[in-house]
Amino acid sequence: MPDVYATIAEADAELQEQLAGVLELRAADPAQRAMLDEYAARLDLPDGAAVLEVGCGTGAISRRLSVLPGVARVTGVDPSAQFIARARELAEGLPITFAVGDGRALDLPGEAFDAAVFHTSLCHMPDCELALDEAQRVLRPGGRIAVFDGDYATTTMARNERDPLQSCAAAVLAMLVHDPWLMRRIAPLLEHHGFKDAELRGHSYVSASGTDYFLALVDRGADALAGEGTIGSELAAALKAEGRARMADRAFFGHIGYVSALARRP
Repeated sequence: MPDVYATIAEADAELQEQLAGVLELRAADPAQRAMLDEYAARLDLPDGAAVLEVGCGTGAISRRLSVLPGVARVTGVDPSAQFIARARELAEGLPITFAVGDGRALDLPGEAFDAAVFHTSLCHMPDCELALDEAQRVLRPGGRIAVFDGDYATTTMARNERDPLQSCAAAVLAMLVHDPWLMRRIAPLLEHHGFKDAELRGHSYVSASGTDYFLALVDRGADALAGEGTIGSELAAALKAEGRARMADRAFFGHIGYVSALARRP
């Protein structure tokens, strides 16, 4: 099953609306916000900084970037016109400009930004190397690139090797992630595309009692399995109920490893 985000502009409006809700849900999760704040604090931005977010979705990360010390303006770009419309509504009054666009072919001037941020977006881009080249082009000399993404091959909701909830994790990854291994290659990729001084840090997103975001993954995975005909609707409903029962009993376990990679344009 192909990554729906890779062709999000072609997805039907109902699916885009569902995914918009998931993006905002994840961004509101305290542990997710803490990971963003940790790597954003290391961007070392100058006063009056211009920041670009590539693959901004509904703008949740752009909104956070806009209030960082030194930031004067943020530009968010995403291929989904529906996401961009939602982003503009949610960011009213903030110094953020949103535009529909492809991160692999940006309609932006060269050397215009002090930082380019890819927050859980690069893994969704086929030929993501083109996006790194574009980031190199639009960054000023000395500008910083930040790539934050899941090491999604680590994703688990299983408590043992036969746990049926793991099938939901596998299905949702197949549906939502183009390259789950990307962050294991990110350092040489950045170097190959002209960036220097890459610094990688690991971040653990783990819950022993369940979160709304993990529950959304259970639901999306169960729906994907049913939609492709692997299981029936009754089993899909049972998987969703099992996730909720574990959360109610504080017996849920979920984990995703994330990686932040920061580098600079010479």
